[in-house]
Amino acid sequence: MLNEQLTQVFHALADPTRRAIVDRLVLGQAPVSELAKPLAMSLAAVVQHVQILEQSGVIVTHKAGRVRTCRIEPRTLRAAETWIAQRRGLWEQRLDRLGQLLAEEPETMDARKENS
Repeated sequence: MLNEQLTQVFHALADPTRRAIVDRLVLGQAPVSELAKPLAMSLAAVVQHVQILEQSGVIVTHKAGRVRTCRIEPRTLRAAETWIAQRRGLWEQRLDRLGQLLAEEPETMDARKENS
């Protein structure tokens, strides 16, 4: 995933309304009008959120007549998940090393006291 697209994905998911839309779409595709029902905003505002999600590649929409239906684009979310997982592995390694160092510290302190 290109860095710019990854930036767009995280920007799109930073908004709670767009995350709510994604949460709903995880259950299956839905028309924009259905996505708008539980949200306290106009249909036009929901359409703007949908456009941001679509531009980022998080969702795909298709229009049949007057109905625009949305669905999740799993490849984009998997790419973001992969990016996070790679960093999580590094963070966990660093935290494990810190834990080891902290566990060794009391023994080192005890040895220094004995040698004094």
